[in-house]
Amino acid sequence: MAHIISDETLENAAILAKLELSEEEKETAKSDMEKMLAYIDKLNELDTDGVEPLSHVFETVNVFREDIVTNKDGHEEVLSNAPEQKGRSFAAPKTFA
Repeated sequence: MAHIISDETLENAAILAKLELSEEEKETAKSDMEKMLAYIDKLNELDTDGVEPLSHVFETVNVFREDIVTNKDGHEEVLSNAPEQKGRSFAAPKTFA
């Protein structure tokens, strides 16, 4: 099925993408969009019955590393620089009433 991209469709796409296209760029964009739609039509002809959808091309396993603490707490050292403390926290004046 041949798809013809109208000037109006291209203008709407350009506005949405915030693009200002010259006449030459418009013709190139129309041609590219028509080729993309033709390729999608070709892909739609494939028989995908029984094919499970993929989220990744390759099988993935848990790629997260173990969360191991490698530095000390440093809480007391940080609070030693505070002009005022309230318990184990910084004390600061209210900014909103």
